[in-house]
Amino acid sequence: MSQTAPVKNIVLVHGAFADGSSWSKVIPLLQAKGFHVTAVANPLSSFADDVAATKRILAAQDGPVILVGHSYGGVIITEAGNDPKVVGLVYVAAFAPDAGQAIGEITQAFPPSPGPATAAPIGDGFLLLSPAGVETDFAQDLTREEKALMVATQPQTSASIFGAKPTVAAWHTKPNWYIVASNDRMIDPGHEASMAKQMKATVTTLPSSHVVMLSHPKEVAKVIEDAAAAAK
Repeated sequence: MSQTAPVKNIVLVHGAFADGSSWSKVIPLLQAKGFHVTAVANPLSSFADDVAATKRILAAQDGPVILVGHSYGGVIITEAGNDPKVVGLVYVAAFAPDAGQAIGEITQAFPPSPGPATAAPIGDGFLLLSPAGVETDFAQDLTREEKALMVATQPQTSASIFGAKPTVAAWHTKPNWYIVASNDRMIDPGHEASMAKQMKATVTTLPSSHVVMLSHPKEVAKVIEDAAAAAK
């Protein structure tokens, strides 16, 4: 999509079992390049609530936006990315369903990843990953201190989000990029590559755990920067 001015707005959407701090290493790298960066604070209470939270942030942006989603955040940007301000989508080890598809449905054709099995109910339909799940399957390539911080700050996630289905998949009409995490233990890396191929995405593969934006922030920031440049 041709723009009269460079794209300067980056909106980051976190996934399940994480919060906005999961972008803490990428944000300063993008800001140093002159981007206006906002991390959405998804409530993780329902898909509708998370999409609404993202749309409110998009409405607050002045000009075109590159919308970035990690993990379940990919489902959110697939729906919210239909906003006319969004000129490019970046999927970071993220789910990229088509319209009417849920996470549970699109994962069935691939080997089960060990990470999701470590999520346990805590009441009222919400889940938490076990500390061992965070340490060995979610963020296995982070430092011990970083893992401990993720365990301590992990938000509760509604189990309902895994049945969420986008109504219109924005990646059909918006340029898109995909970062495959080849050591991912939450989403099968083969599934990630398959989703990227389906979208005809520009693909970058990194030897990373699921939280690729924390273990490889420079490379992730570069993909986002490239997306912003290409969407001019």
